[in-house]
Amino acid sequence: MLTDPKIHKFRKMLAEAPNYEVWKAAALELDFLEGNAEWKEDFASEHYHYELLYDRLSSIKQYRQQNDFERLKRALREGLHHDLGNMGNPALYTRSRVGTKHLIEEYIAQACEALDFLCDQPIPDFPVADKLQFFRDTLTSYGRPTLLLSGGASLGMFHFGVIKALWERGLLPQVVTGSSVGAIVAGMLGVHTDAEIPEMLVPENHNLSAWKWRGLLSAMRGEGLMDQEQLRSCLRTNIGEYTFEEAYQRTGRSINMSVSPVQAHQKARLLSGYTSPYLMVWSAALASAAVPGIFPPVTLMKKDLQGQALPYMPRLKFVDGSVVSDLPIERLMHLYDVNFTIVSQTNPHVVPFLNDRGKDEKLSLANLPMHLLKSEIQFHGRGVFDYLRKRARPEMLRQISGQMYTIMAQRYSGDVTIAPTYGFKDYSRMLADPKPEYVREMTLAGERATWPKISMIRSHARISKTLERCVRRLKQQNRRSVADLRLINSADSGTS
Repeated sequence: MLTDPKIHKFRKMLAEAPNYEVWKAAALELDFLEGNAEWKEDFASEHYHYELLYDRLSSIKQYRQQNDFERLKRALREGLHHDLGNMGNPALYTRSRVGTKHLIEEYIAQACEALDFLCDQPIPDFPVADKLQFFRDTLTSYGRPTLLLSGGASLGMFHFGVIKALWERGLLPQVVTGSSVGAIVAGMLGVHTDAEIPEMLVPENHNLSAWKWRGLLSAMRGEGLMDQEQLRSCLRTNIGEYTFEEAYQRTGRSINMSVSPVQAHQKARLLSGYTSPYLMVWSAALASAAVPGIFPPVTLMKKDLQGQALPYMPRLKFVDGSVVSDLPIERLMHLYDVNFTIVSQTNPHVVPFLNDRGKDEKLSLANLPMHLLKSEIQFHGRGVFDYLRKRARPEMLRQISGQMYTIMAQRYSGDVTIAPTYGFKDYSRMLADPKPEYVREMTLAGERATWPKISMIRSHARISKTLERCVRRLKQQNRRSVADLRLINSADSGTS
């Protein structure tokens, strides 16, 4: 079938876009040429409850126009539900490259405008303290998104592109989690404020010397193929000496890292400001990146009351978080009311087996054989390693089989999964220090992989992000109000 020259031109432009603006311009042209603009105008679709969304939108508009603050508050407090009417259905984000049904976009925009209005405007009988409680309760009810960064050694430079694309669109989640190299990137992000992110994304600003070969004899002694001191120095330079608590106080971003235990009778842990506030971020990242065989297990480090570093639970050692818990989604749901997961997946043993949820999950005859082959490998692989981990001898084979079973039994995708396309050249660079040019190359690859997902992420995350920003603004207003009250009381006591 011959392709329209215009369509071919814009598809090429889409694939080679150097930034989001160029990509979006090409995508909008393609949407017009392929007839998707009309589809967005039509409210009706079998994929979501458009009547419910229309009713909610009409109510919000009516209460805003009438300045009916009480009904507007009630409509938002009881009516804001994540994925209302199934408006986040992946099928609604496959037809068009930019955006989705205009009804969905208008509902989200009006809900966010109404929230900002209630937050920022003086409203009778609605003081700042009550507003703050209202927005906190609404955020807890609605939930929030999270970004999860997987492992993949130097291939994890792809995560920088995902972070950049989300940050530029105002969609970077407040909760960020990483395992292995994803923990390293999460640690770097967690100590940089939003204003410092452009500086963080410049590869020349970082120590990129993470790998130093020690050899097979070192690995056989249990000391790892690579020099851990080299990686430790790299992490301390790039992350600094912050604890999880100090990092949160500096940036307001909640970072989390997965680590796996070495000893028996221990479970995988999610290290964070909630679970281990005094733990040093670089230490957690070092443990999460300690791939068995590549690096030795790690004793975590914390700060004491005087700010001195000392071992955290010195009897325990931890290794690579992706071995047992690459994506600790369930734990995040409990800790942060997470309702939507964005996964940047770079694990080389996972990416070839990912299903592309952006294709409306329809199976064509052309890709059926490959889909069946992947499913068979996963199913039988789990069965073999499950048998070996329970019955194999010697002990080393049993432990290796247990790790392989855990790796194959995990979930490696999220509500939105962003992944690169690997070639042999990429695999060959996994255990080499990334040069600045390679970091820039992988960053652009991460951006290009993220741009087609922006519309779906925005539909899921924009209301949550608005609620989070309102809570931050109201906290500042509340602190100022308390400070002003103290000044008045102090002045009154001084004149009495």
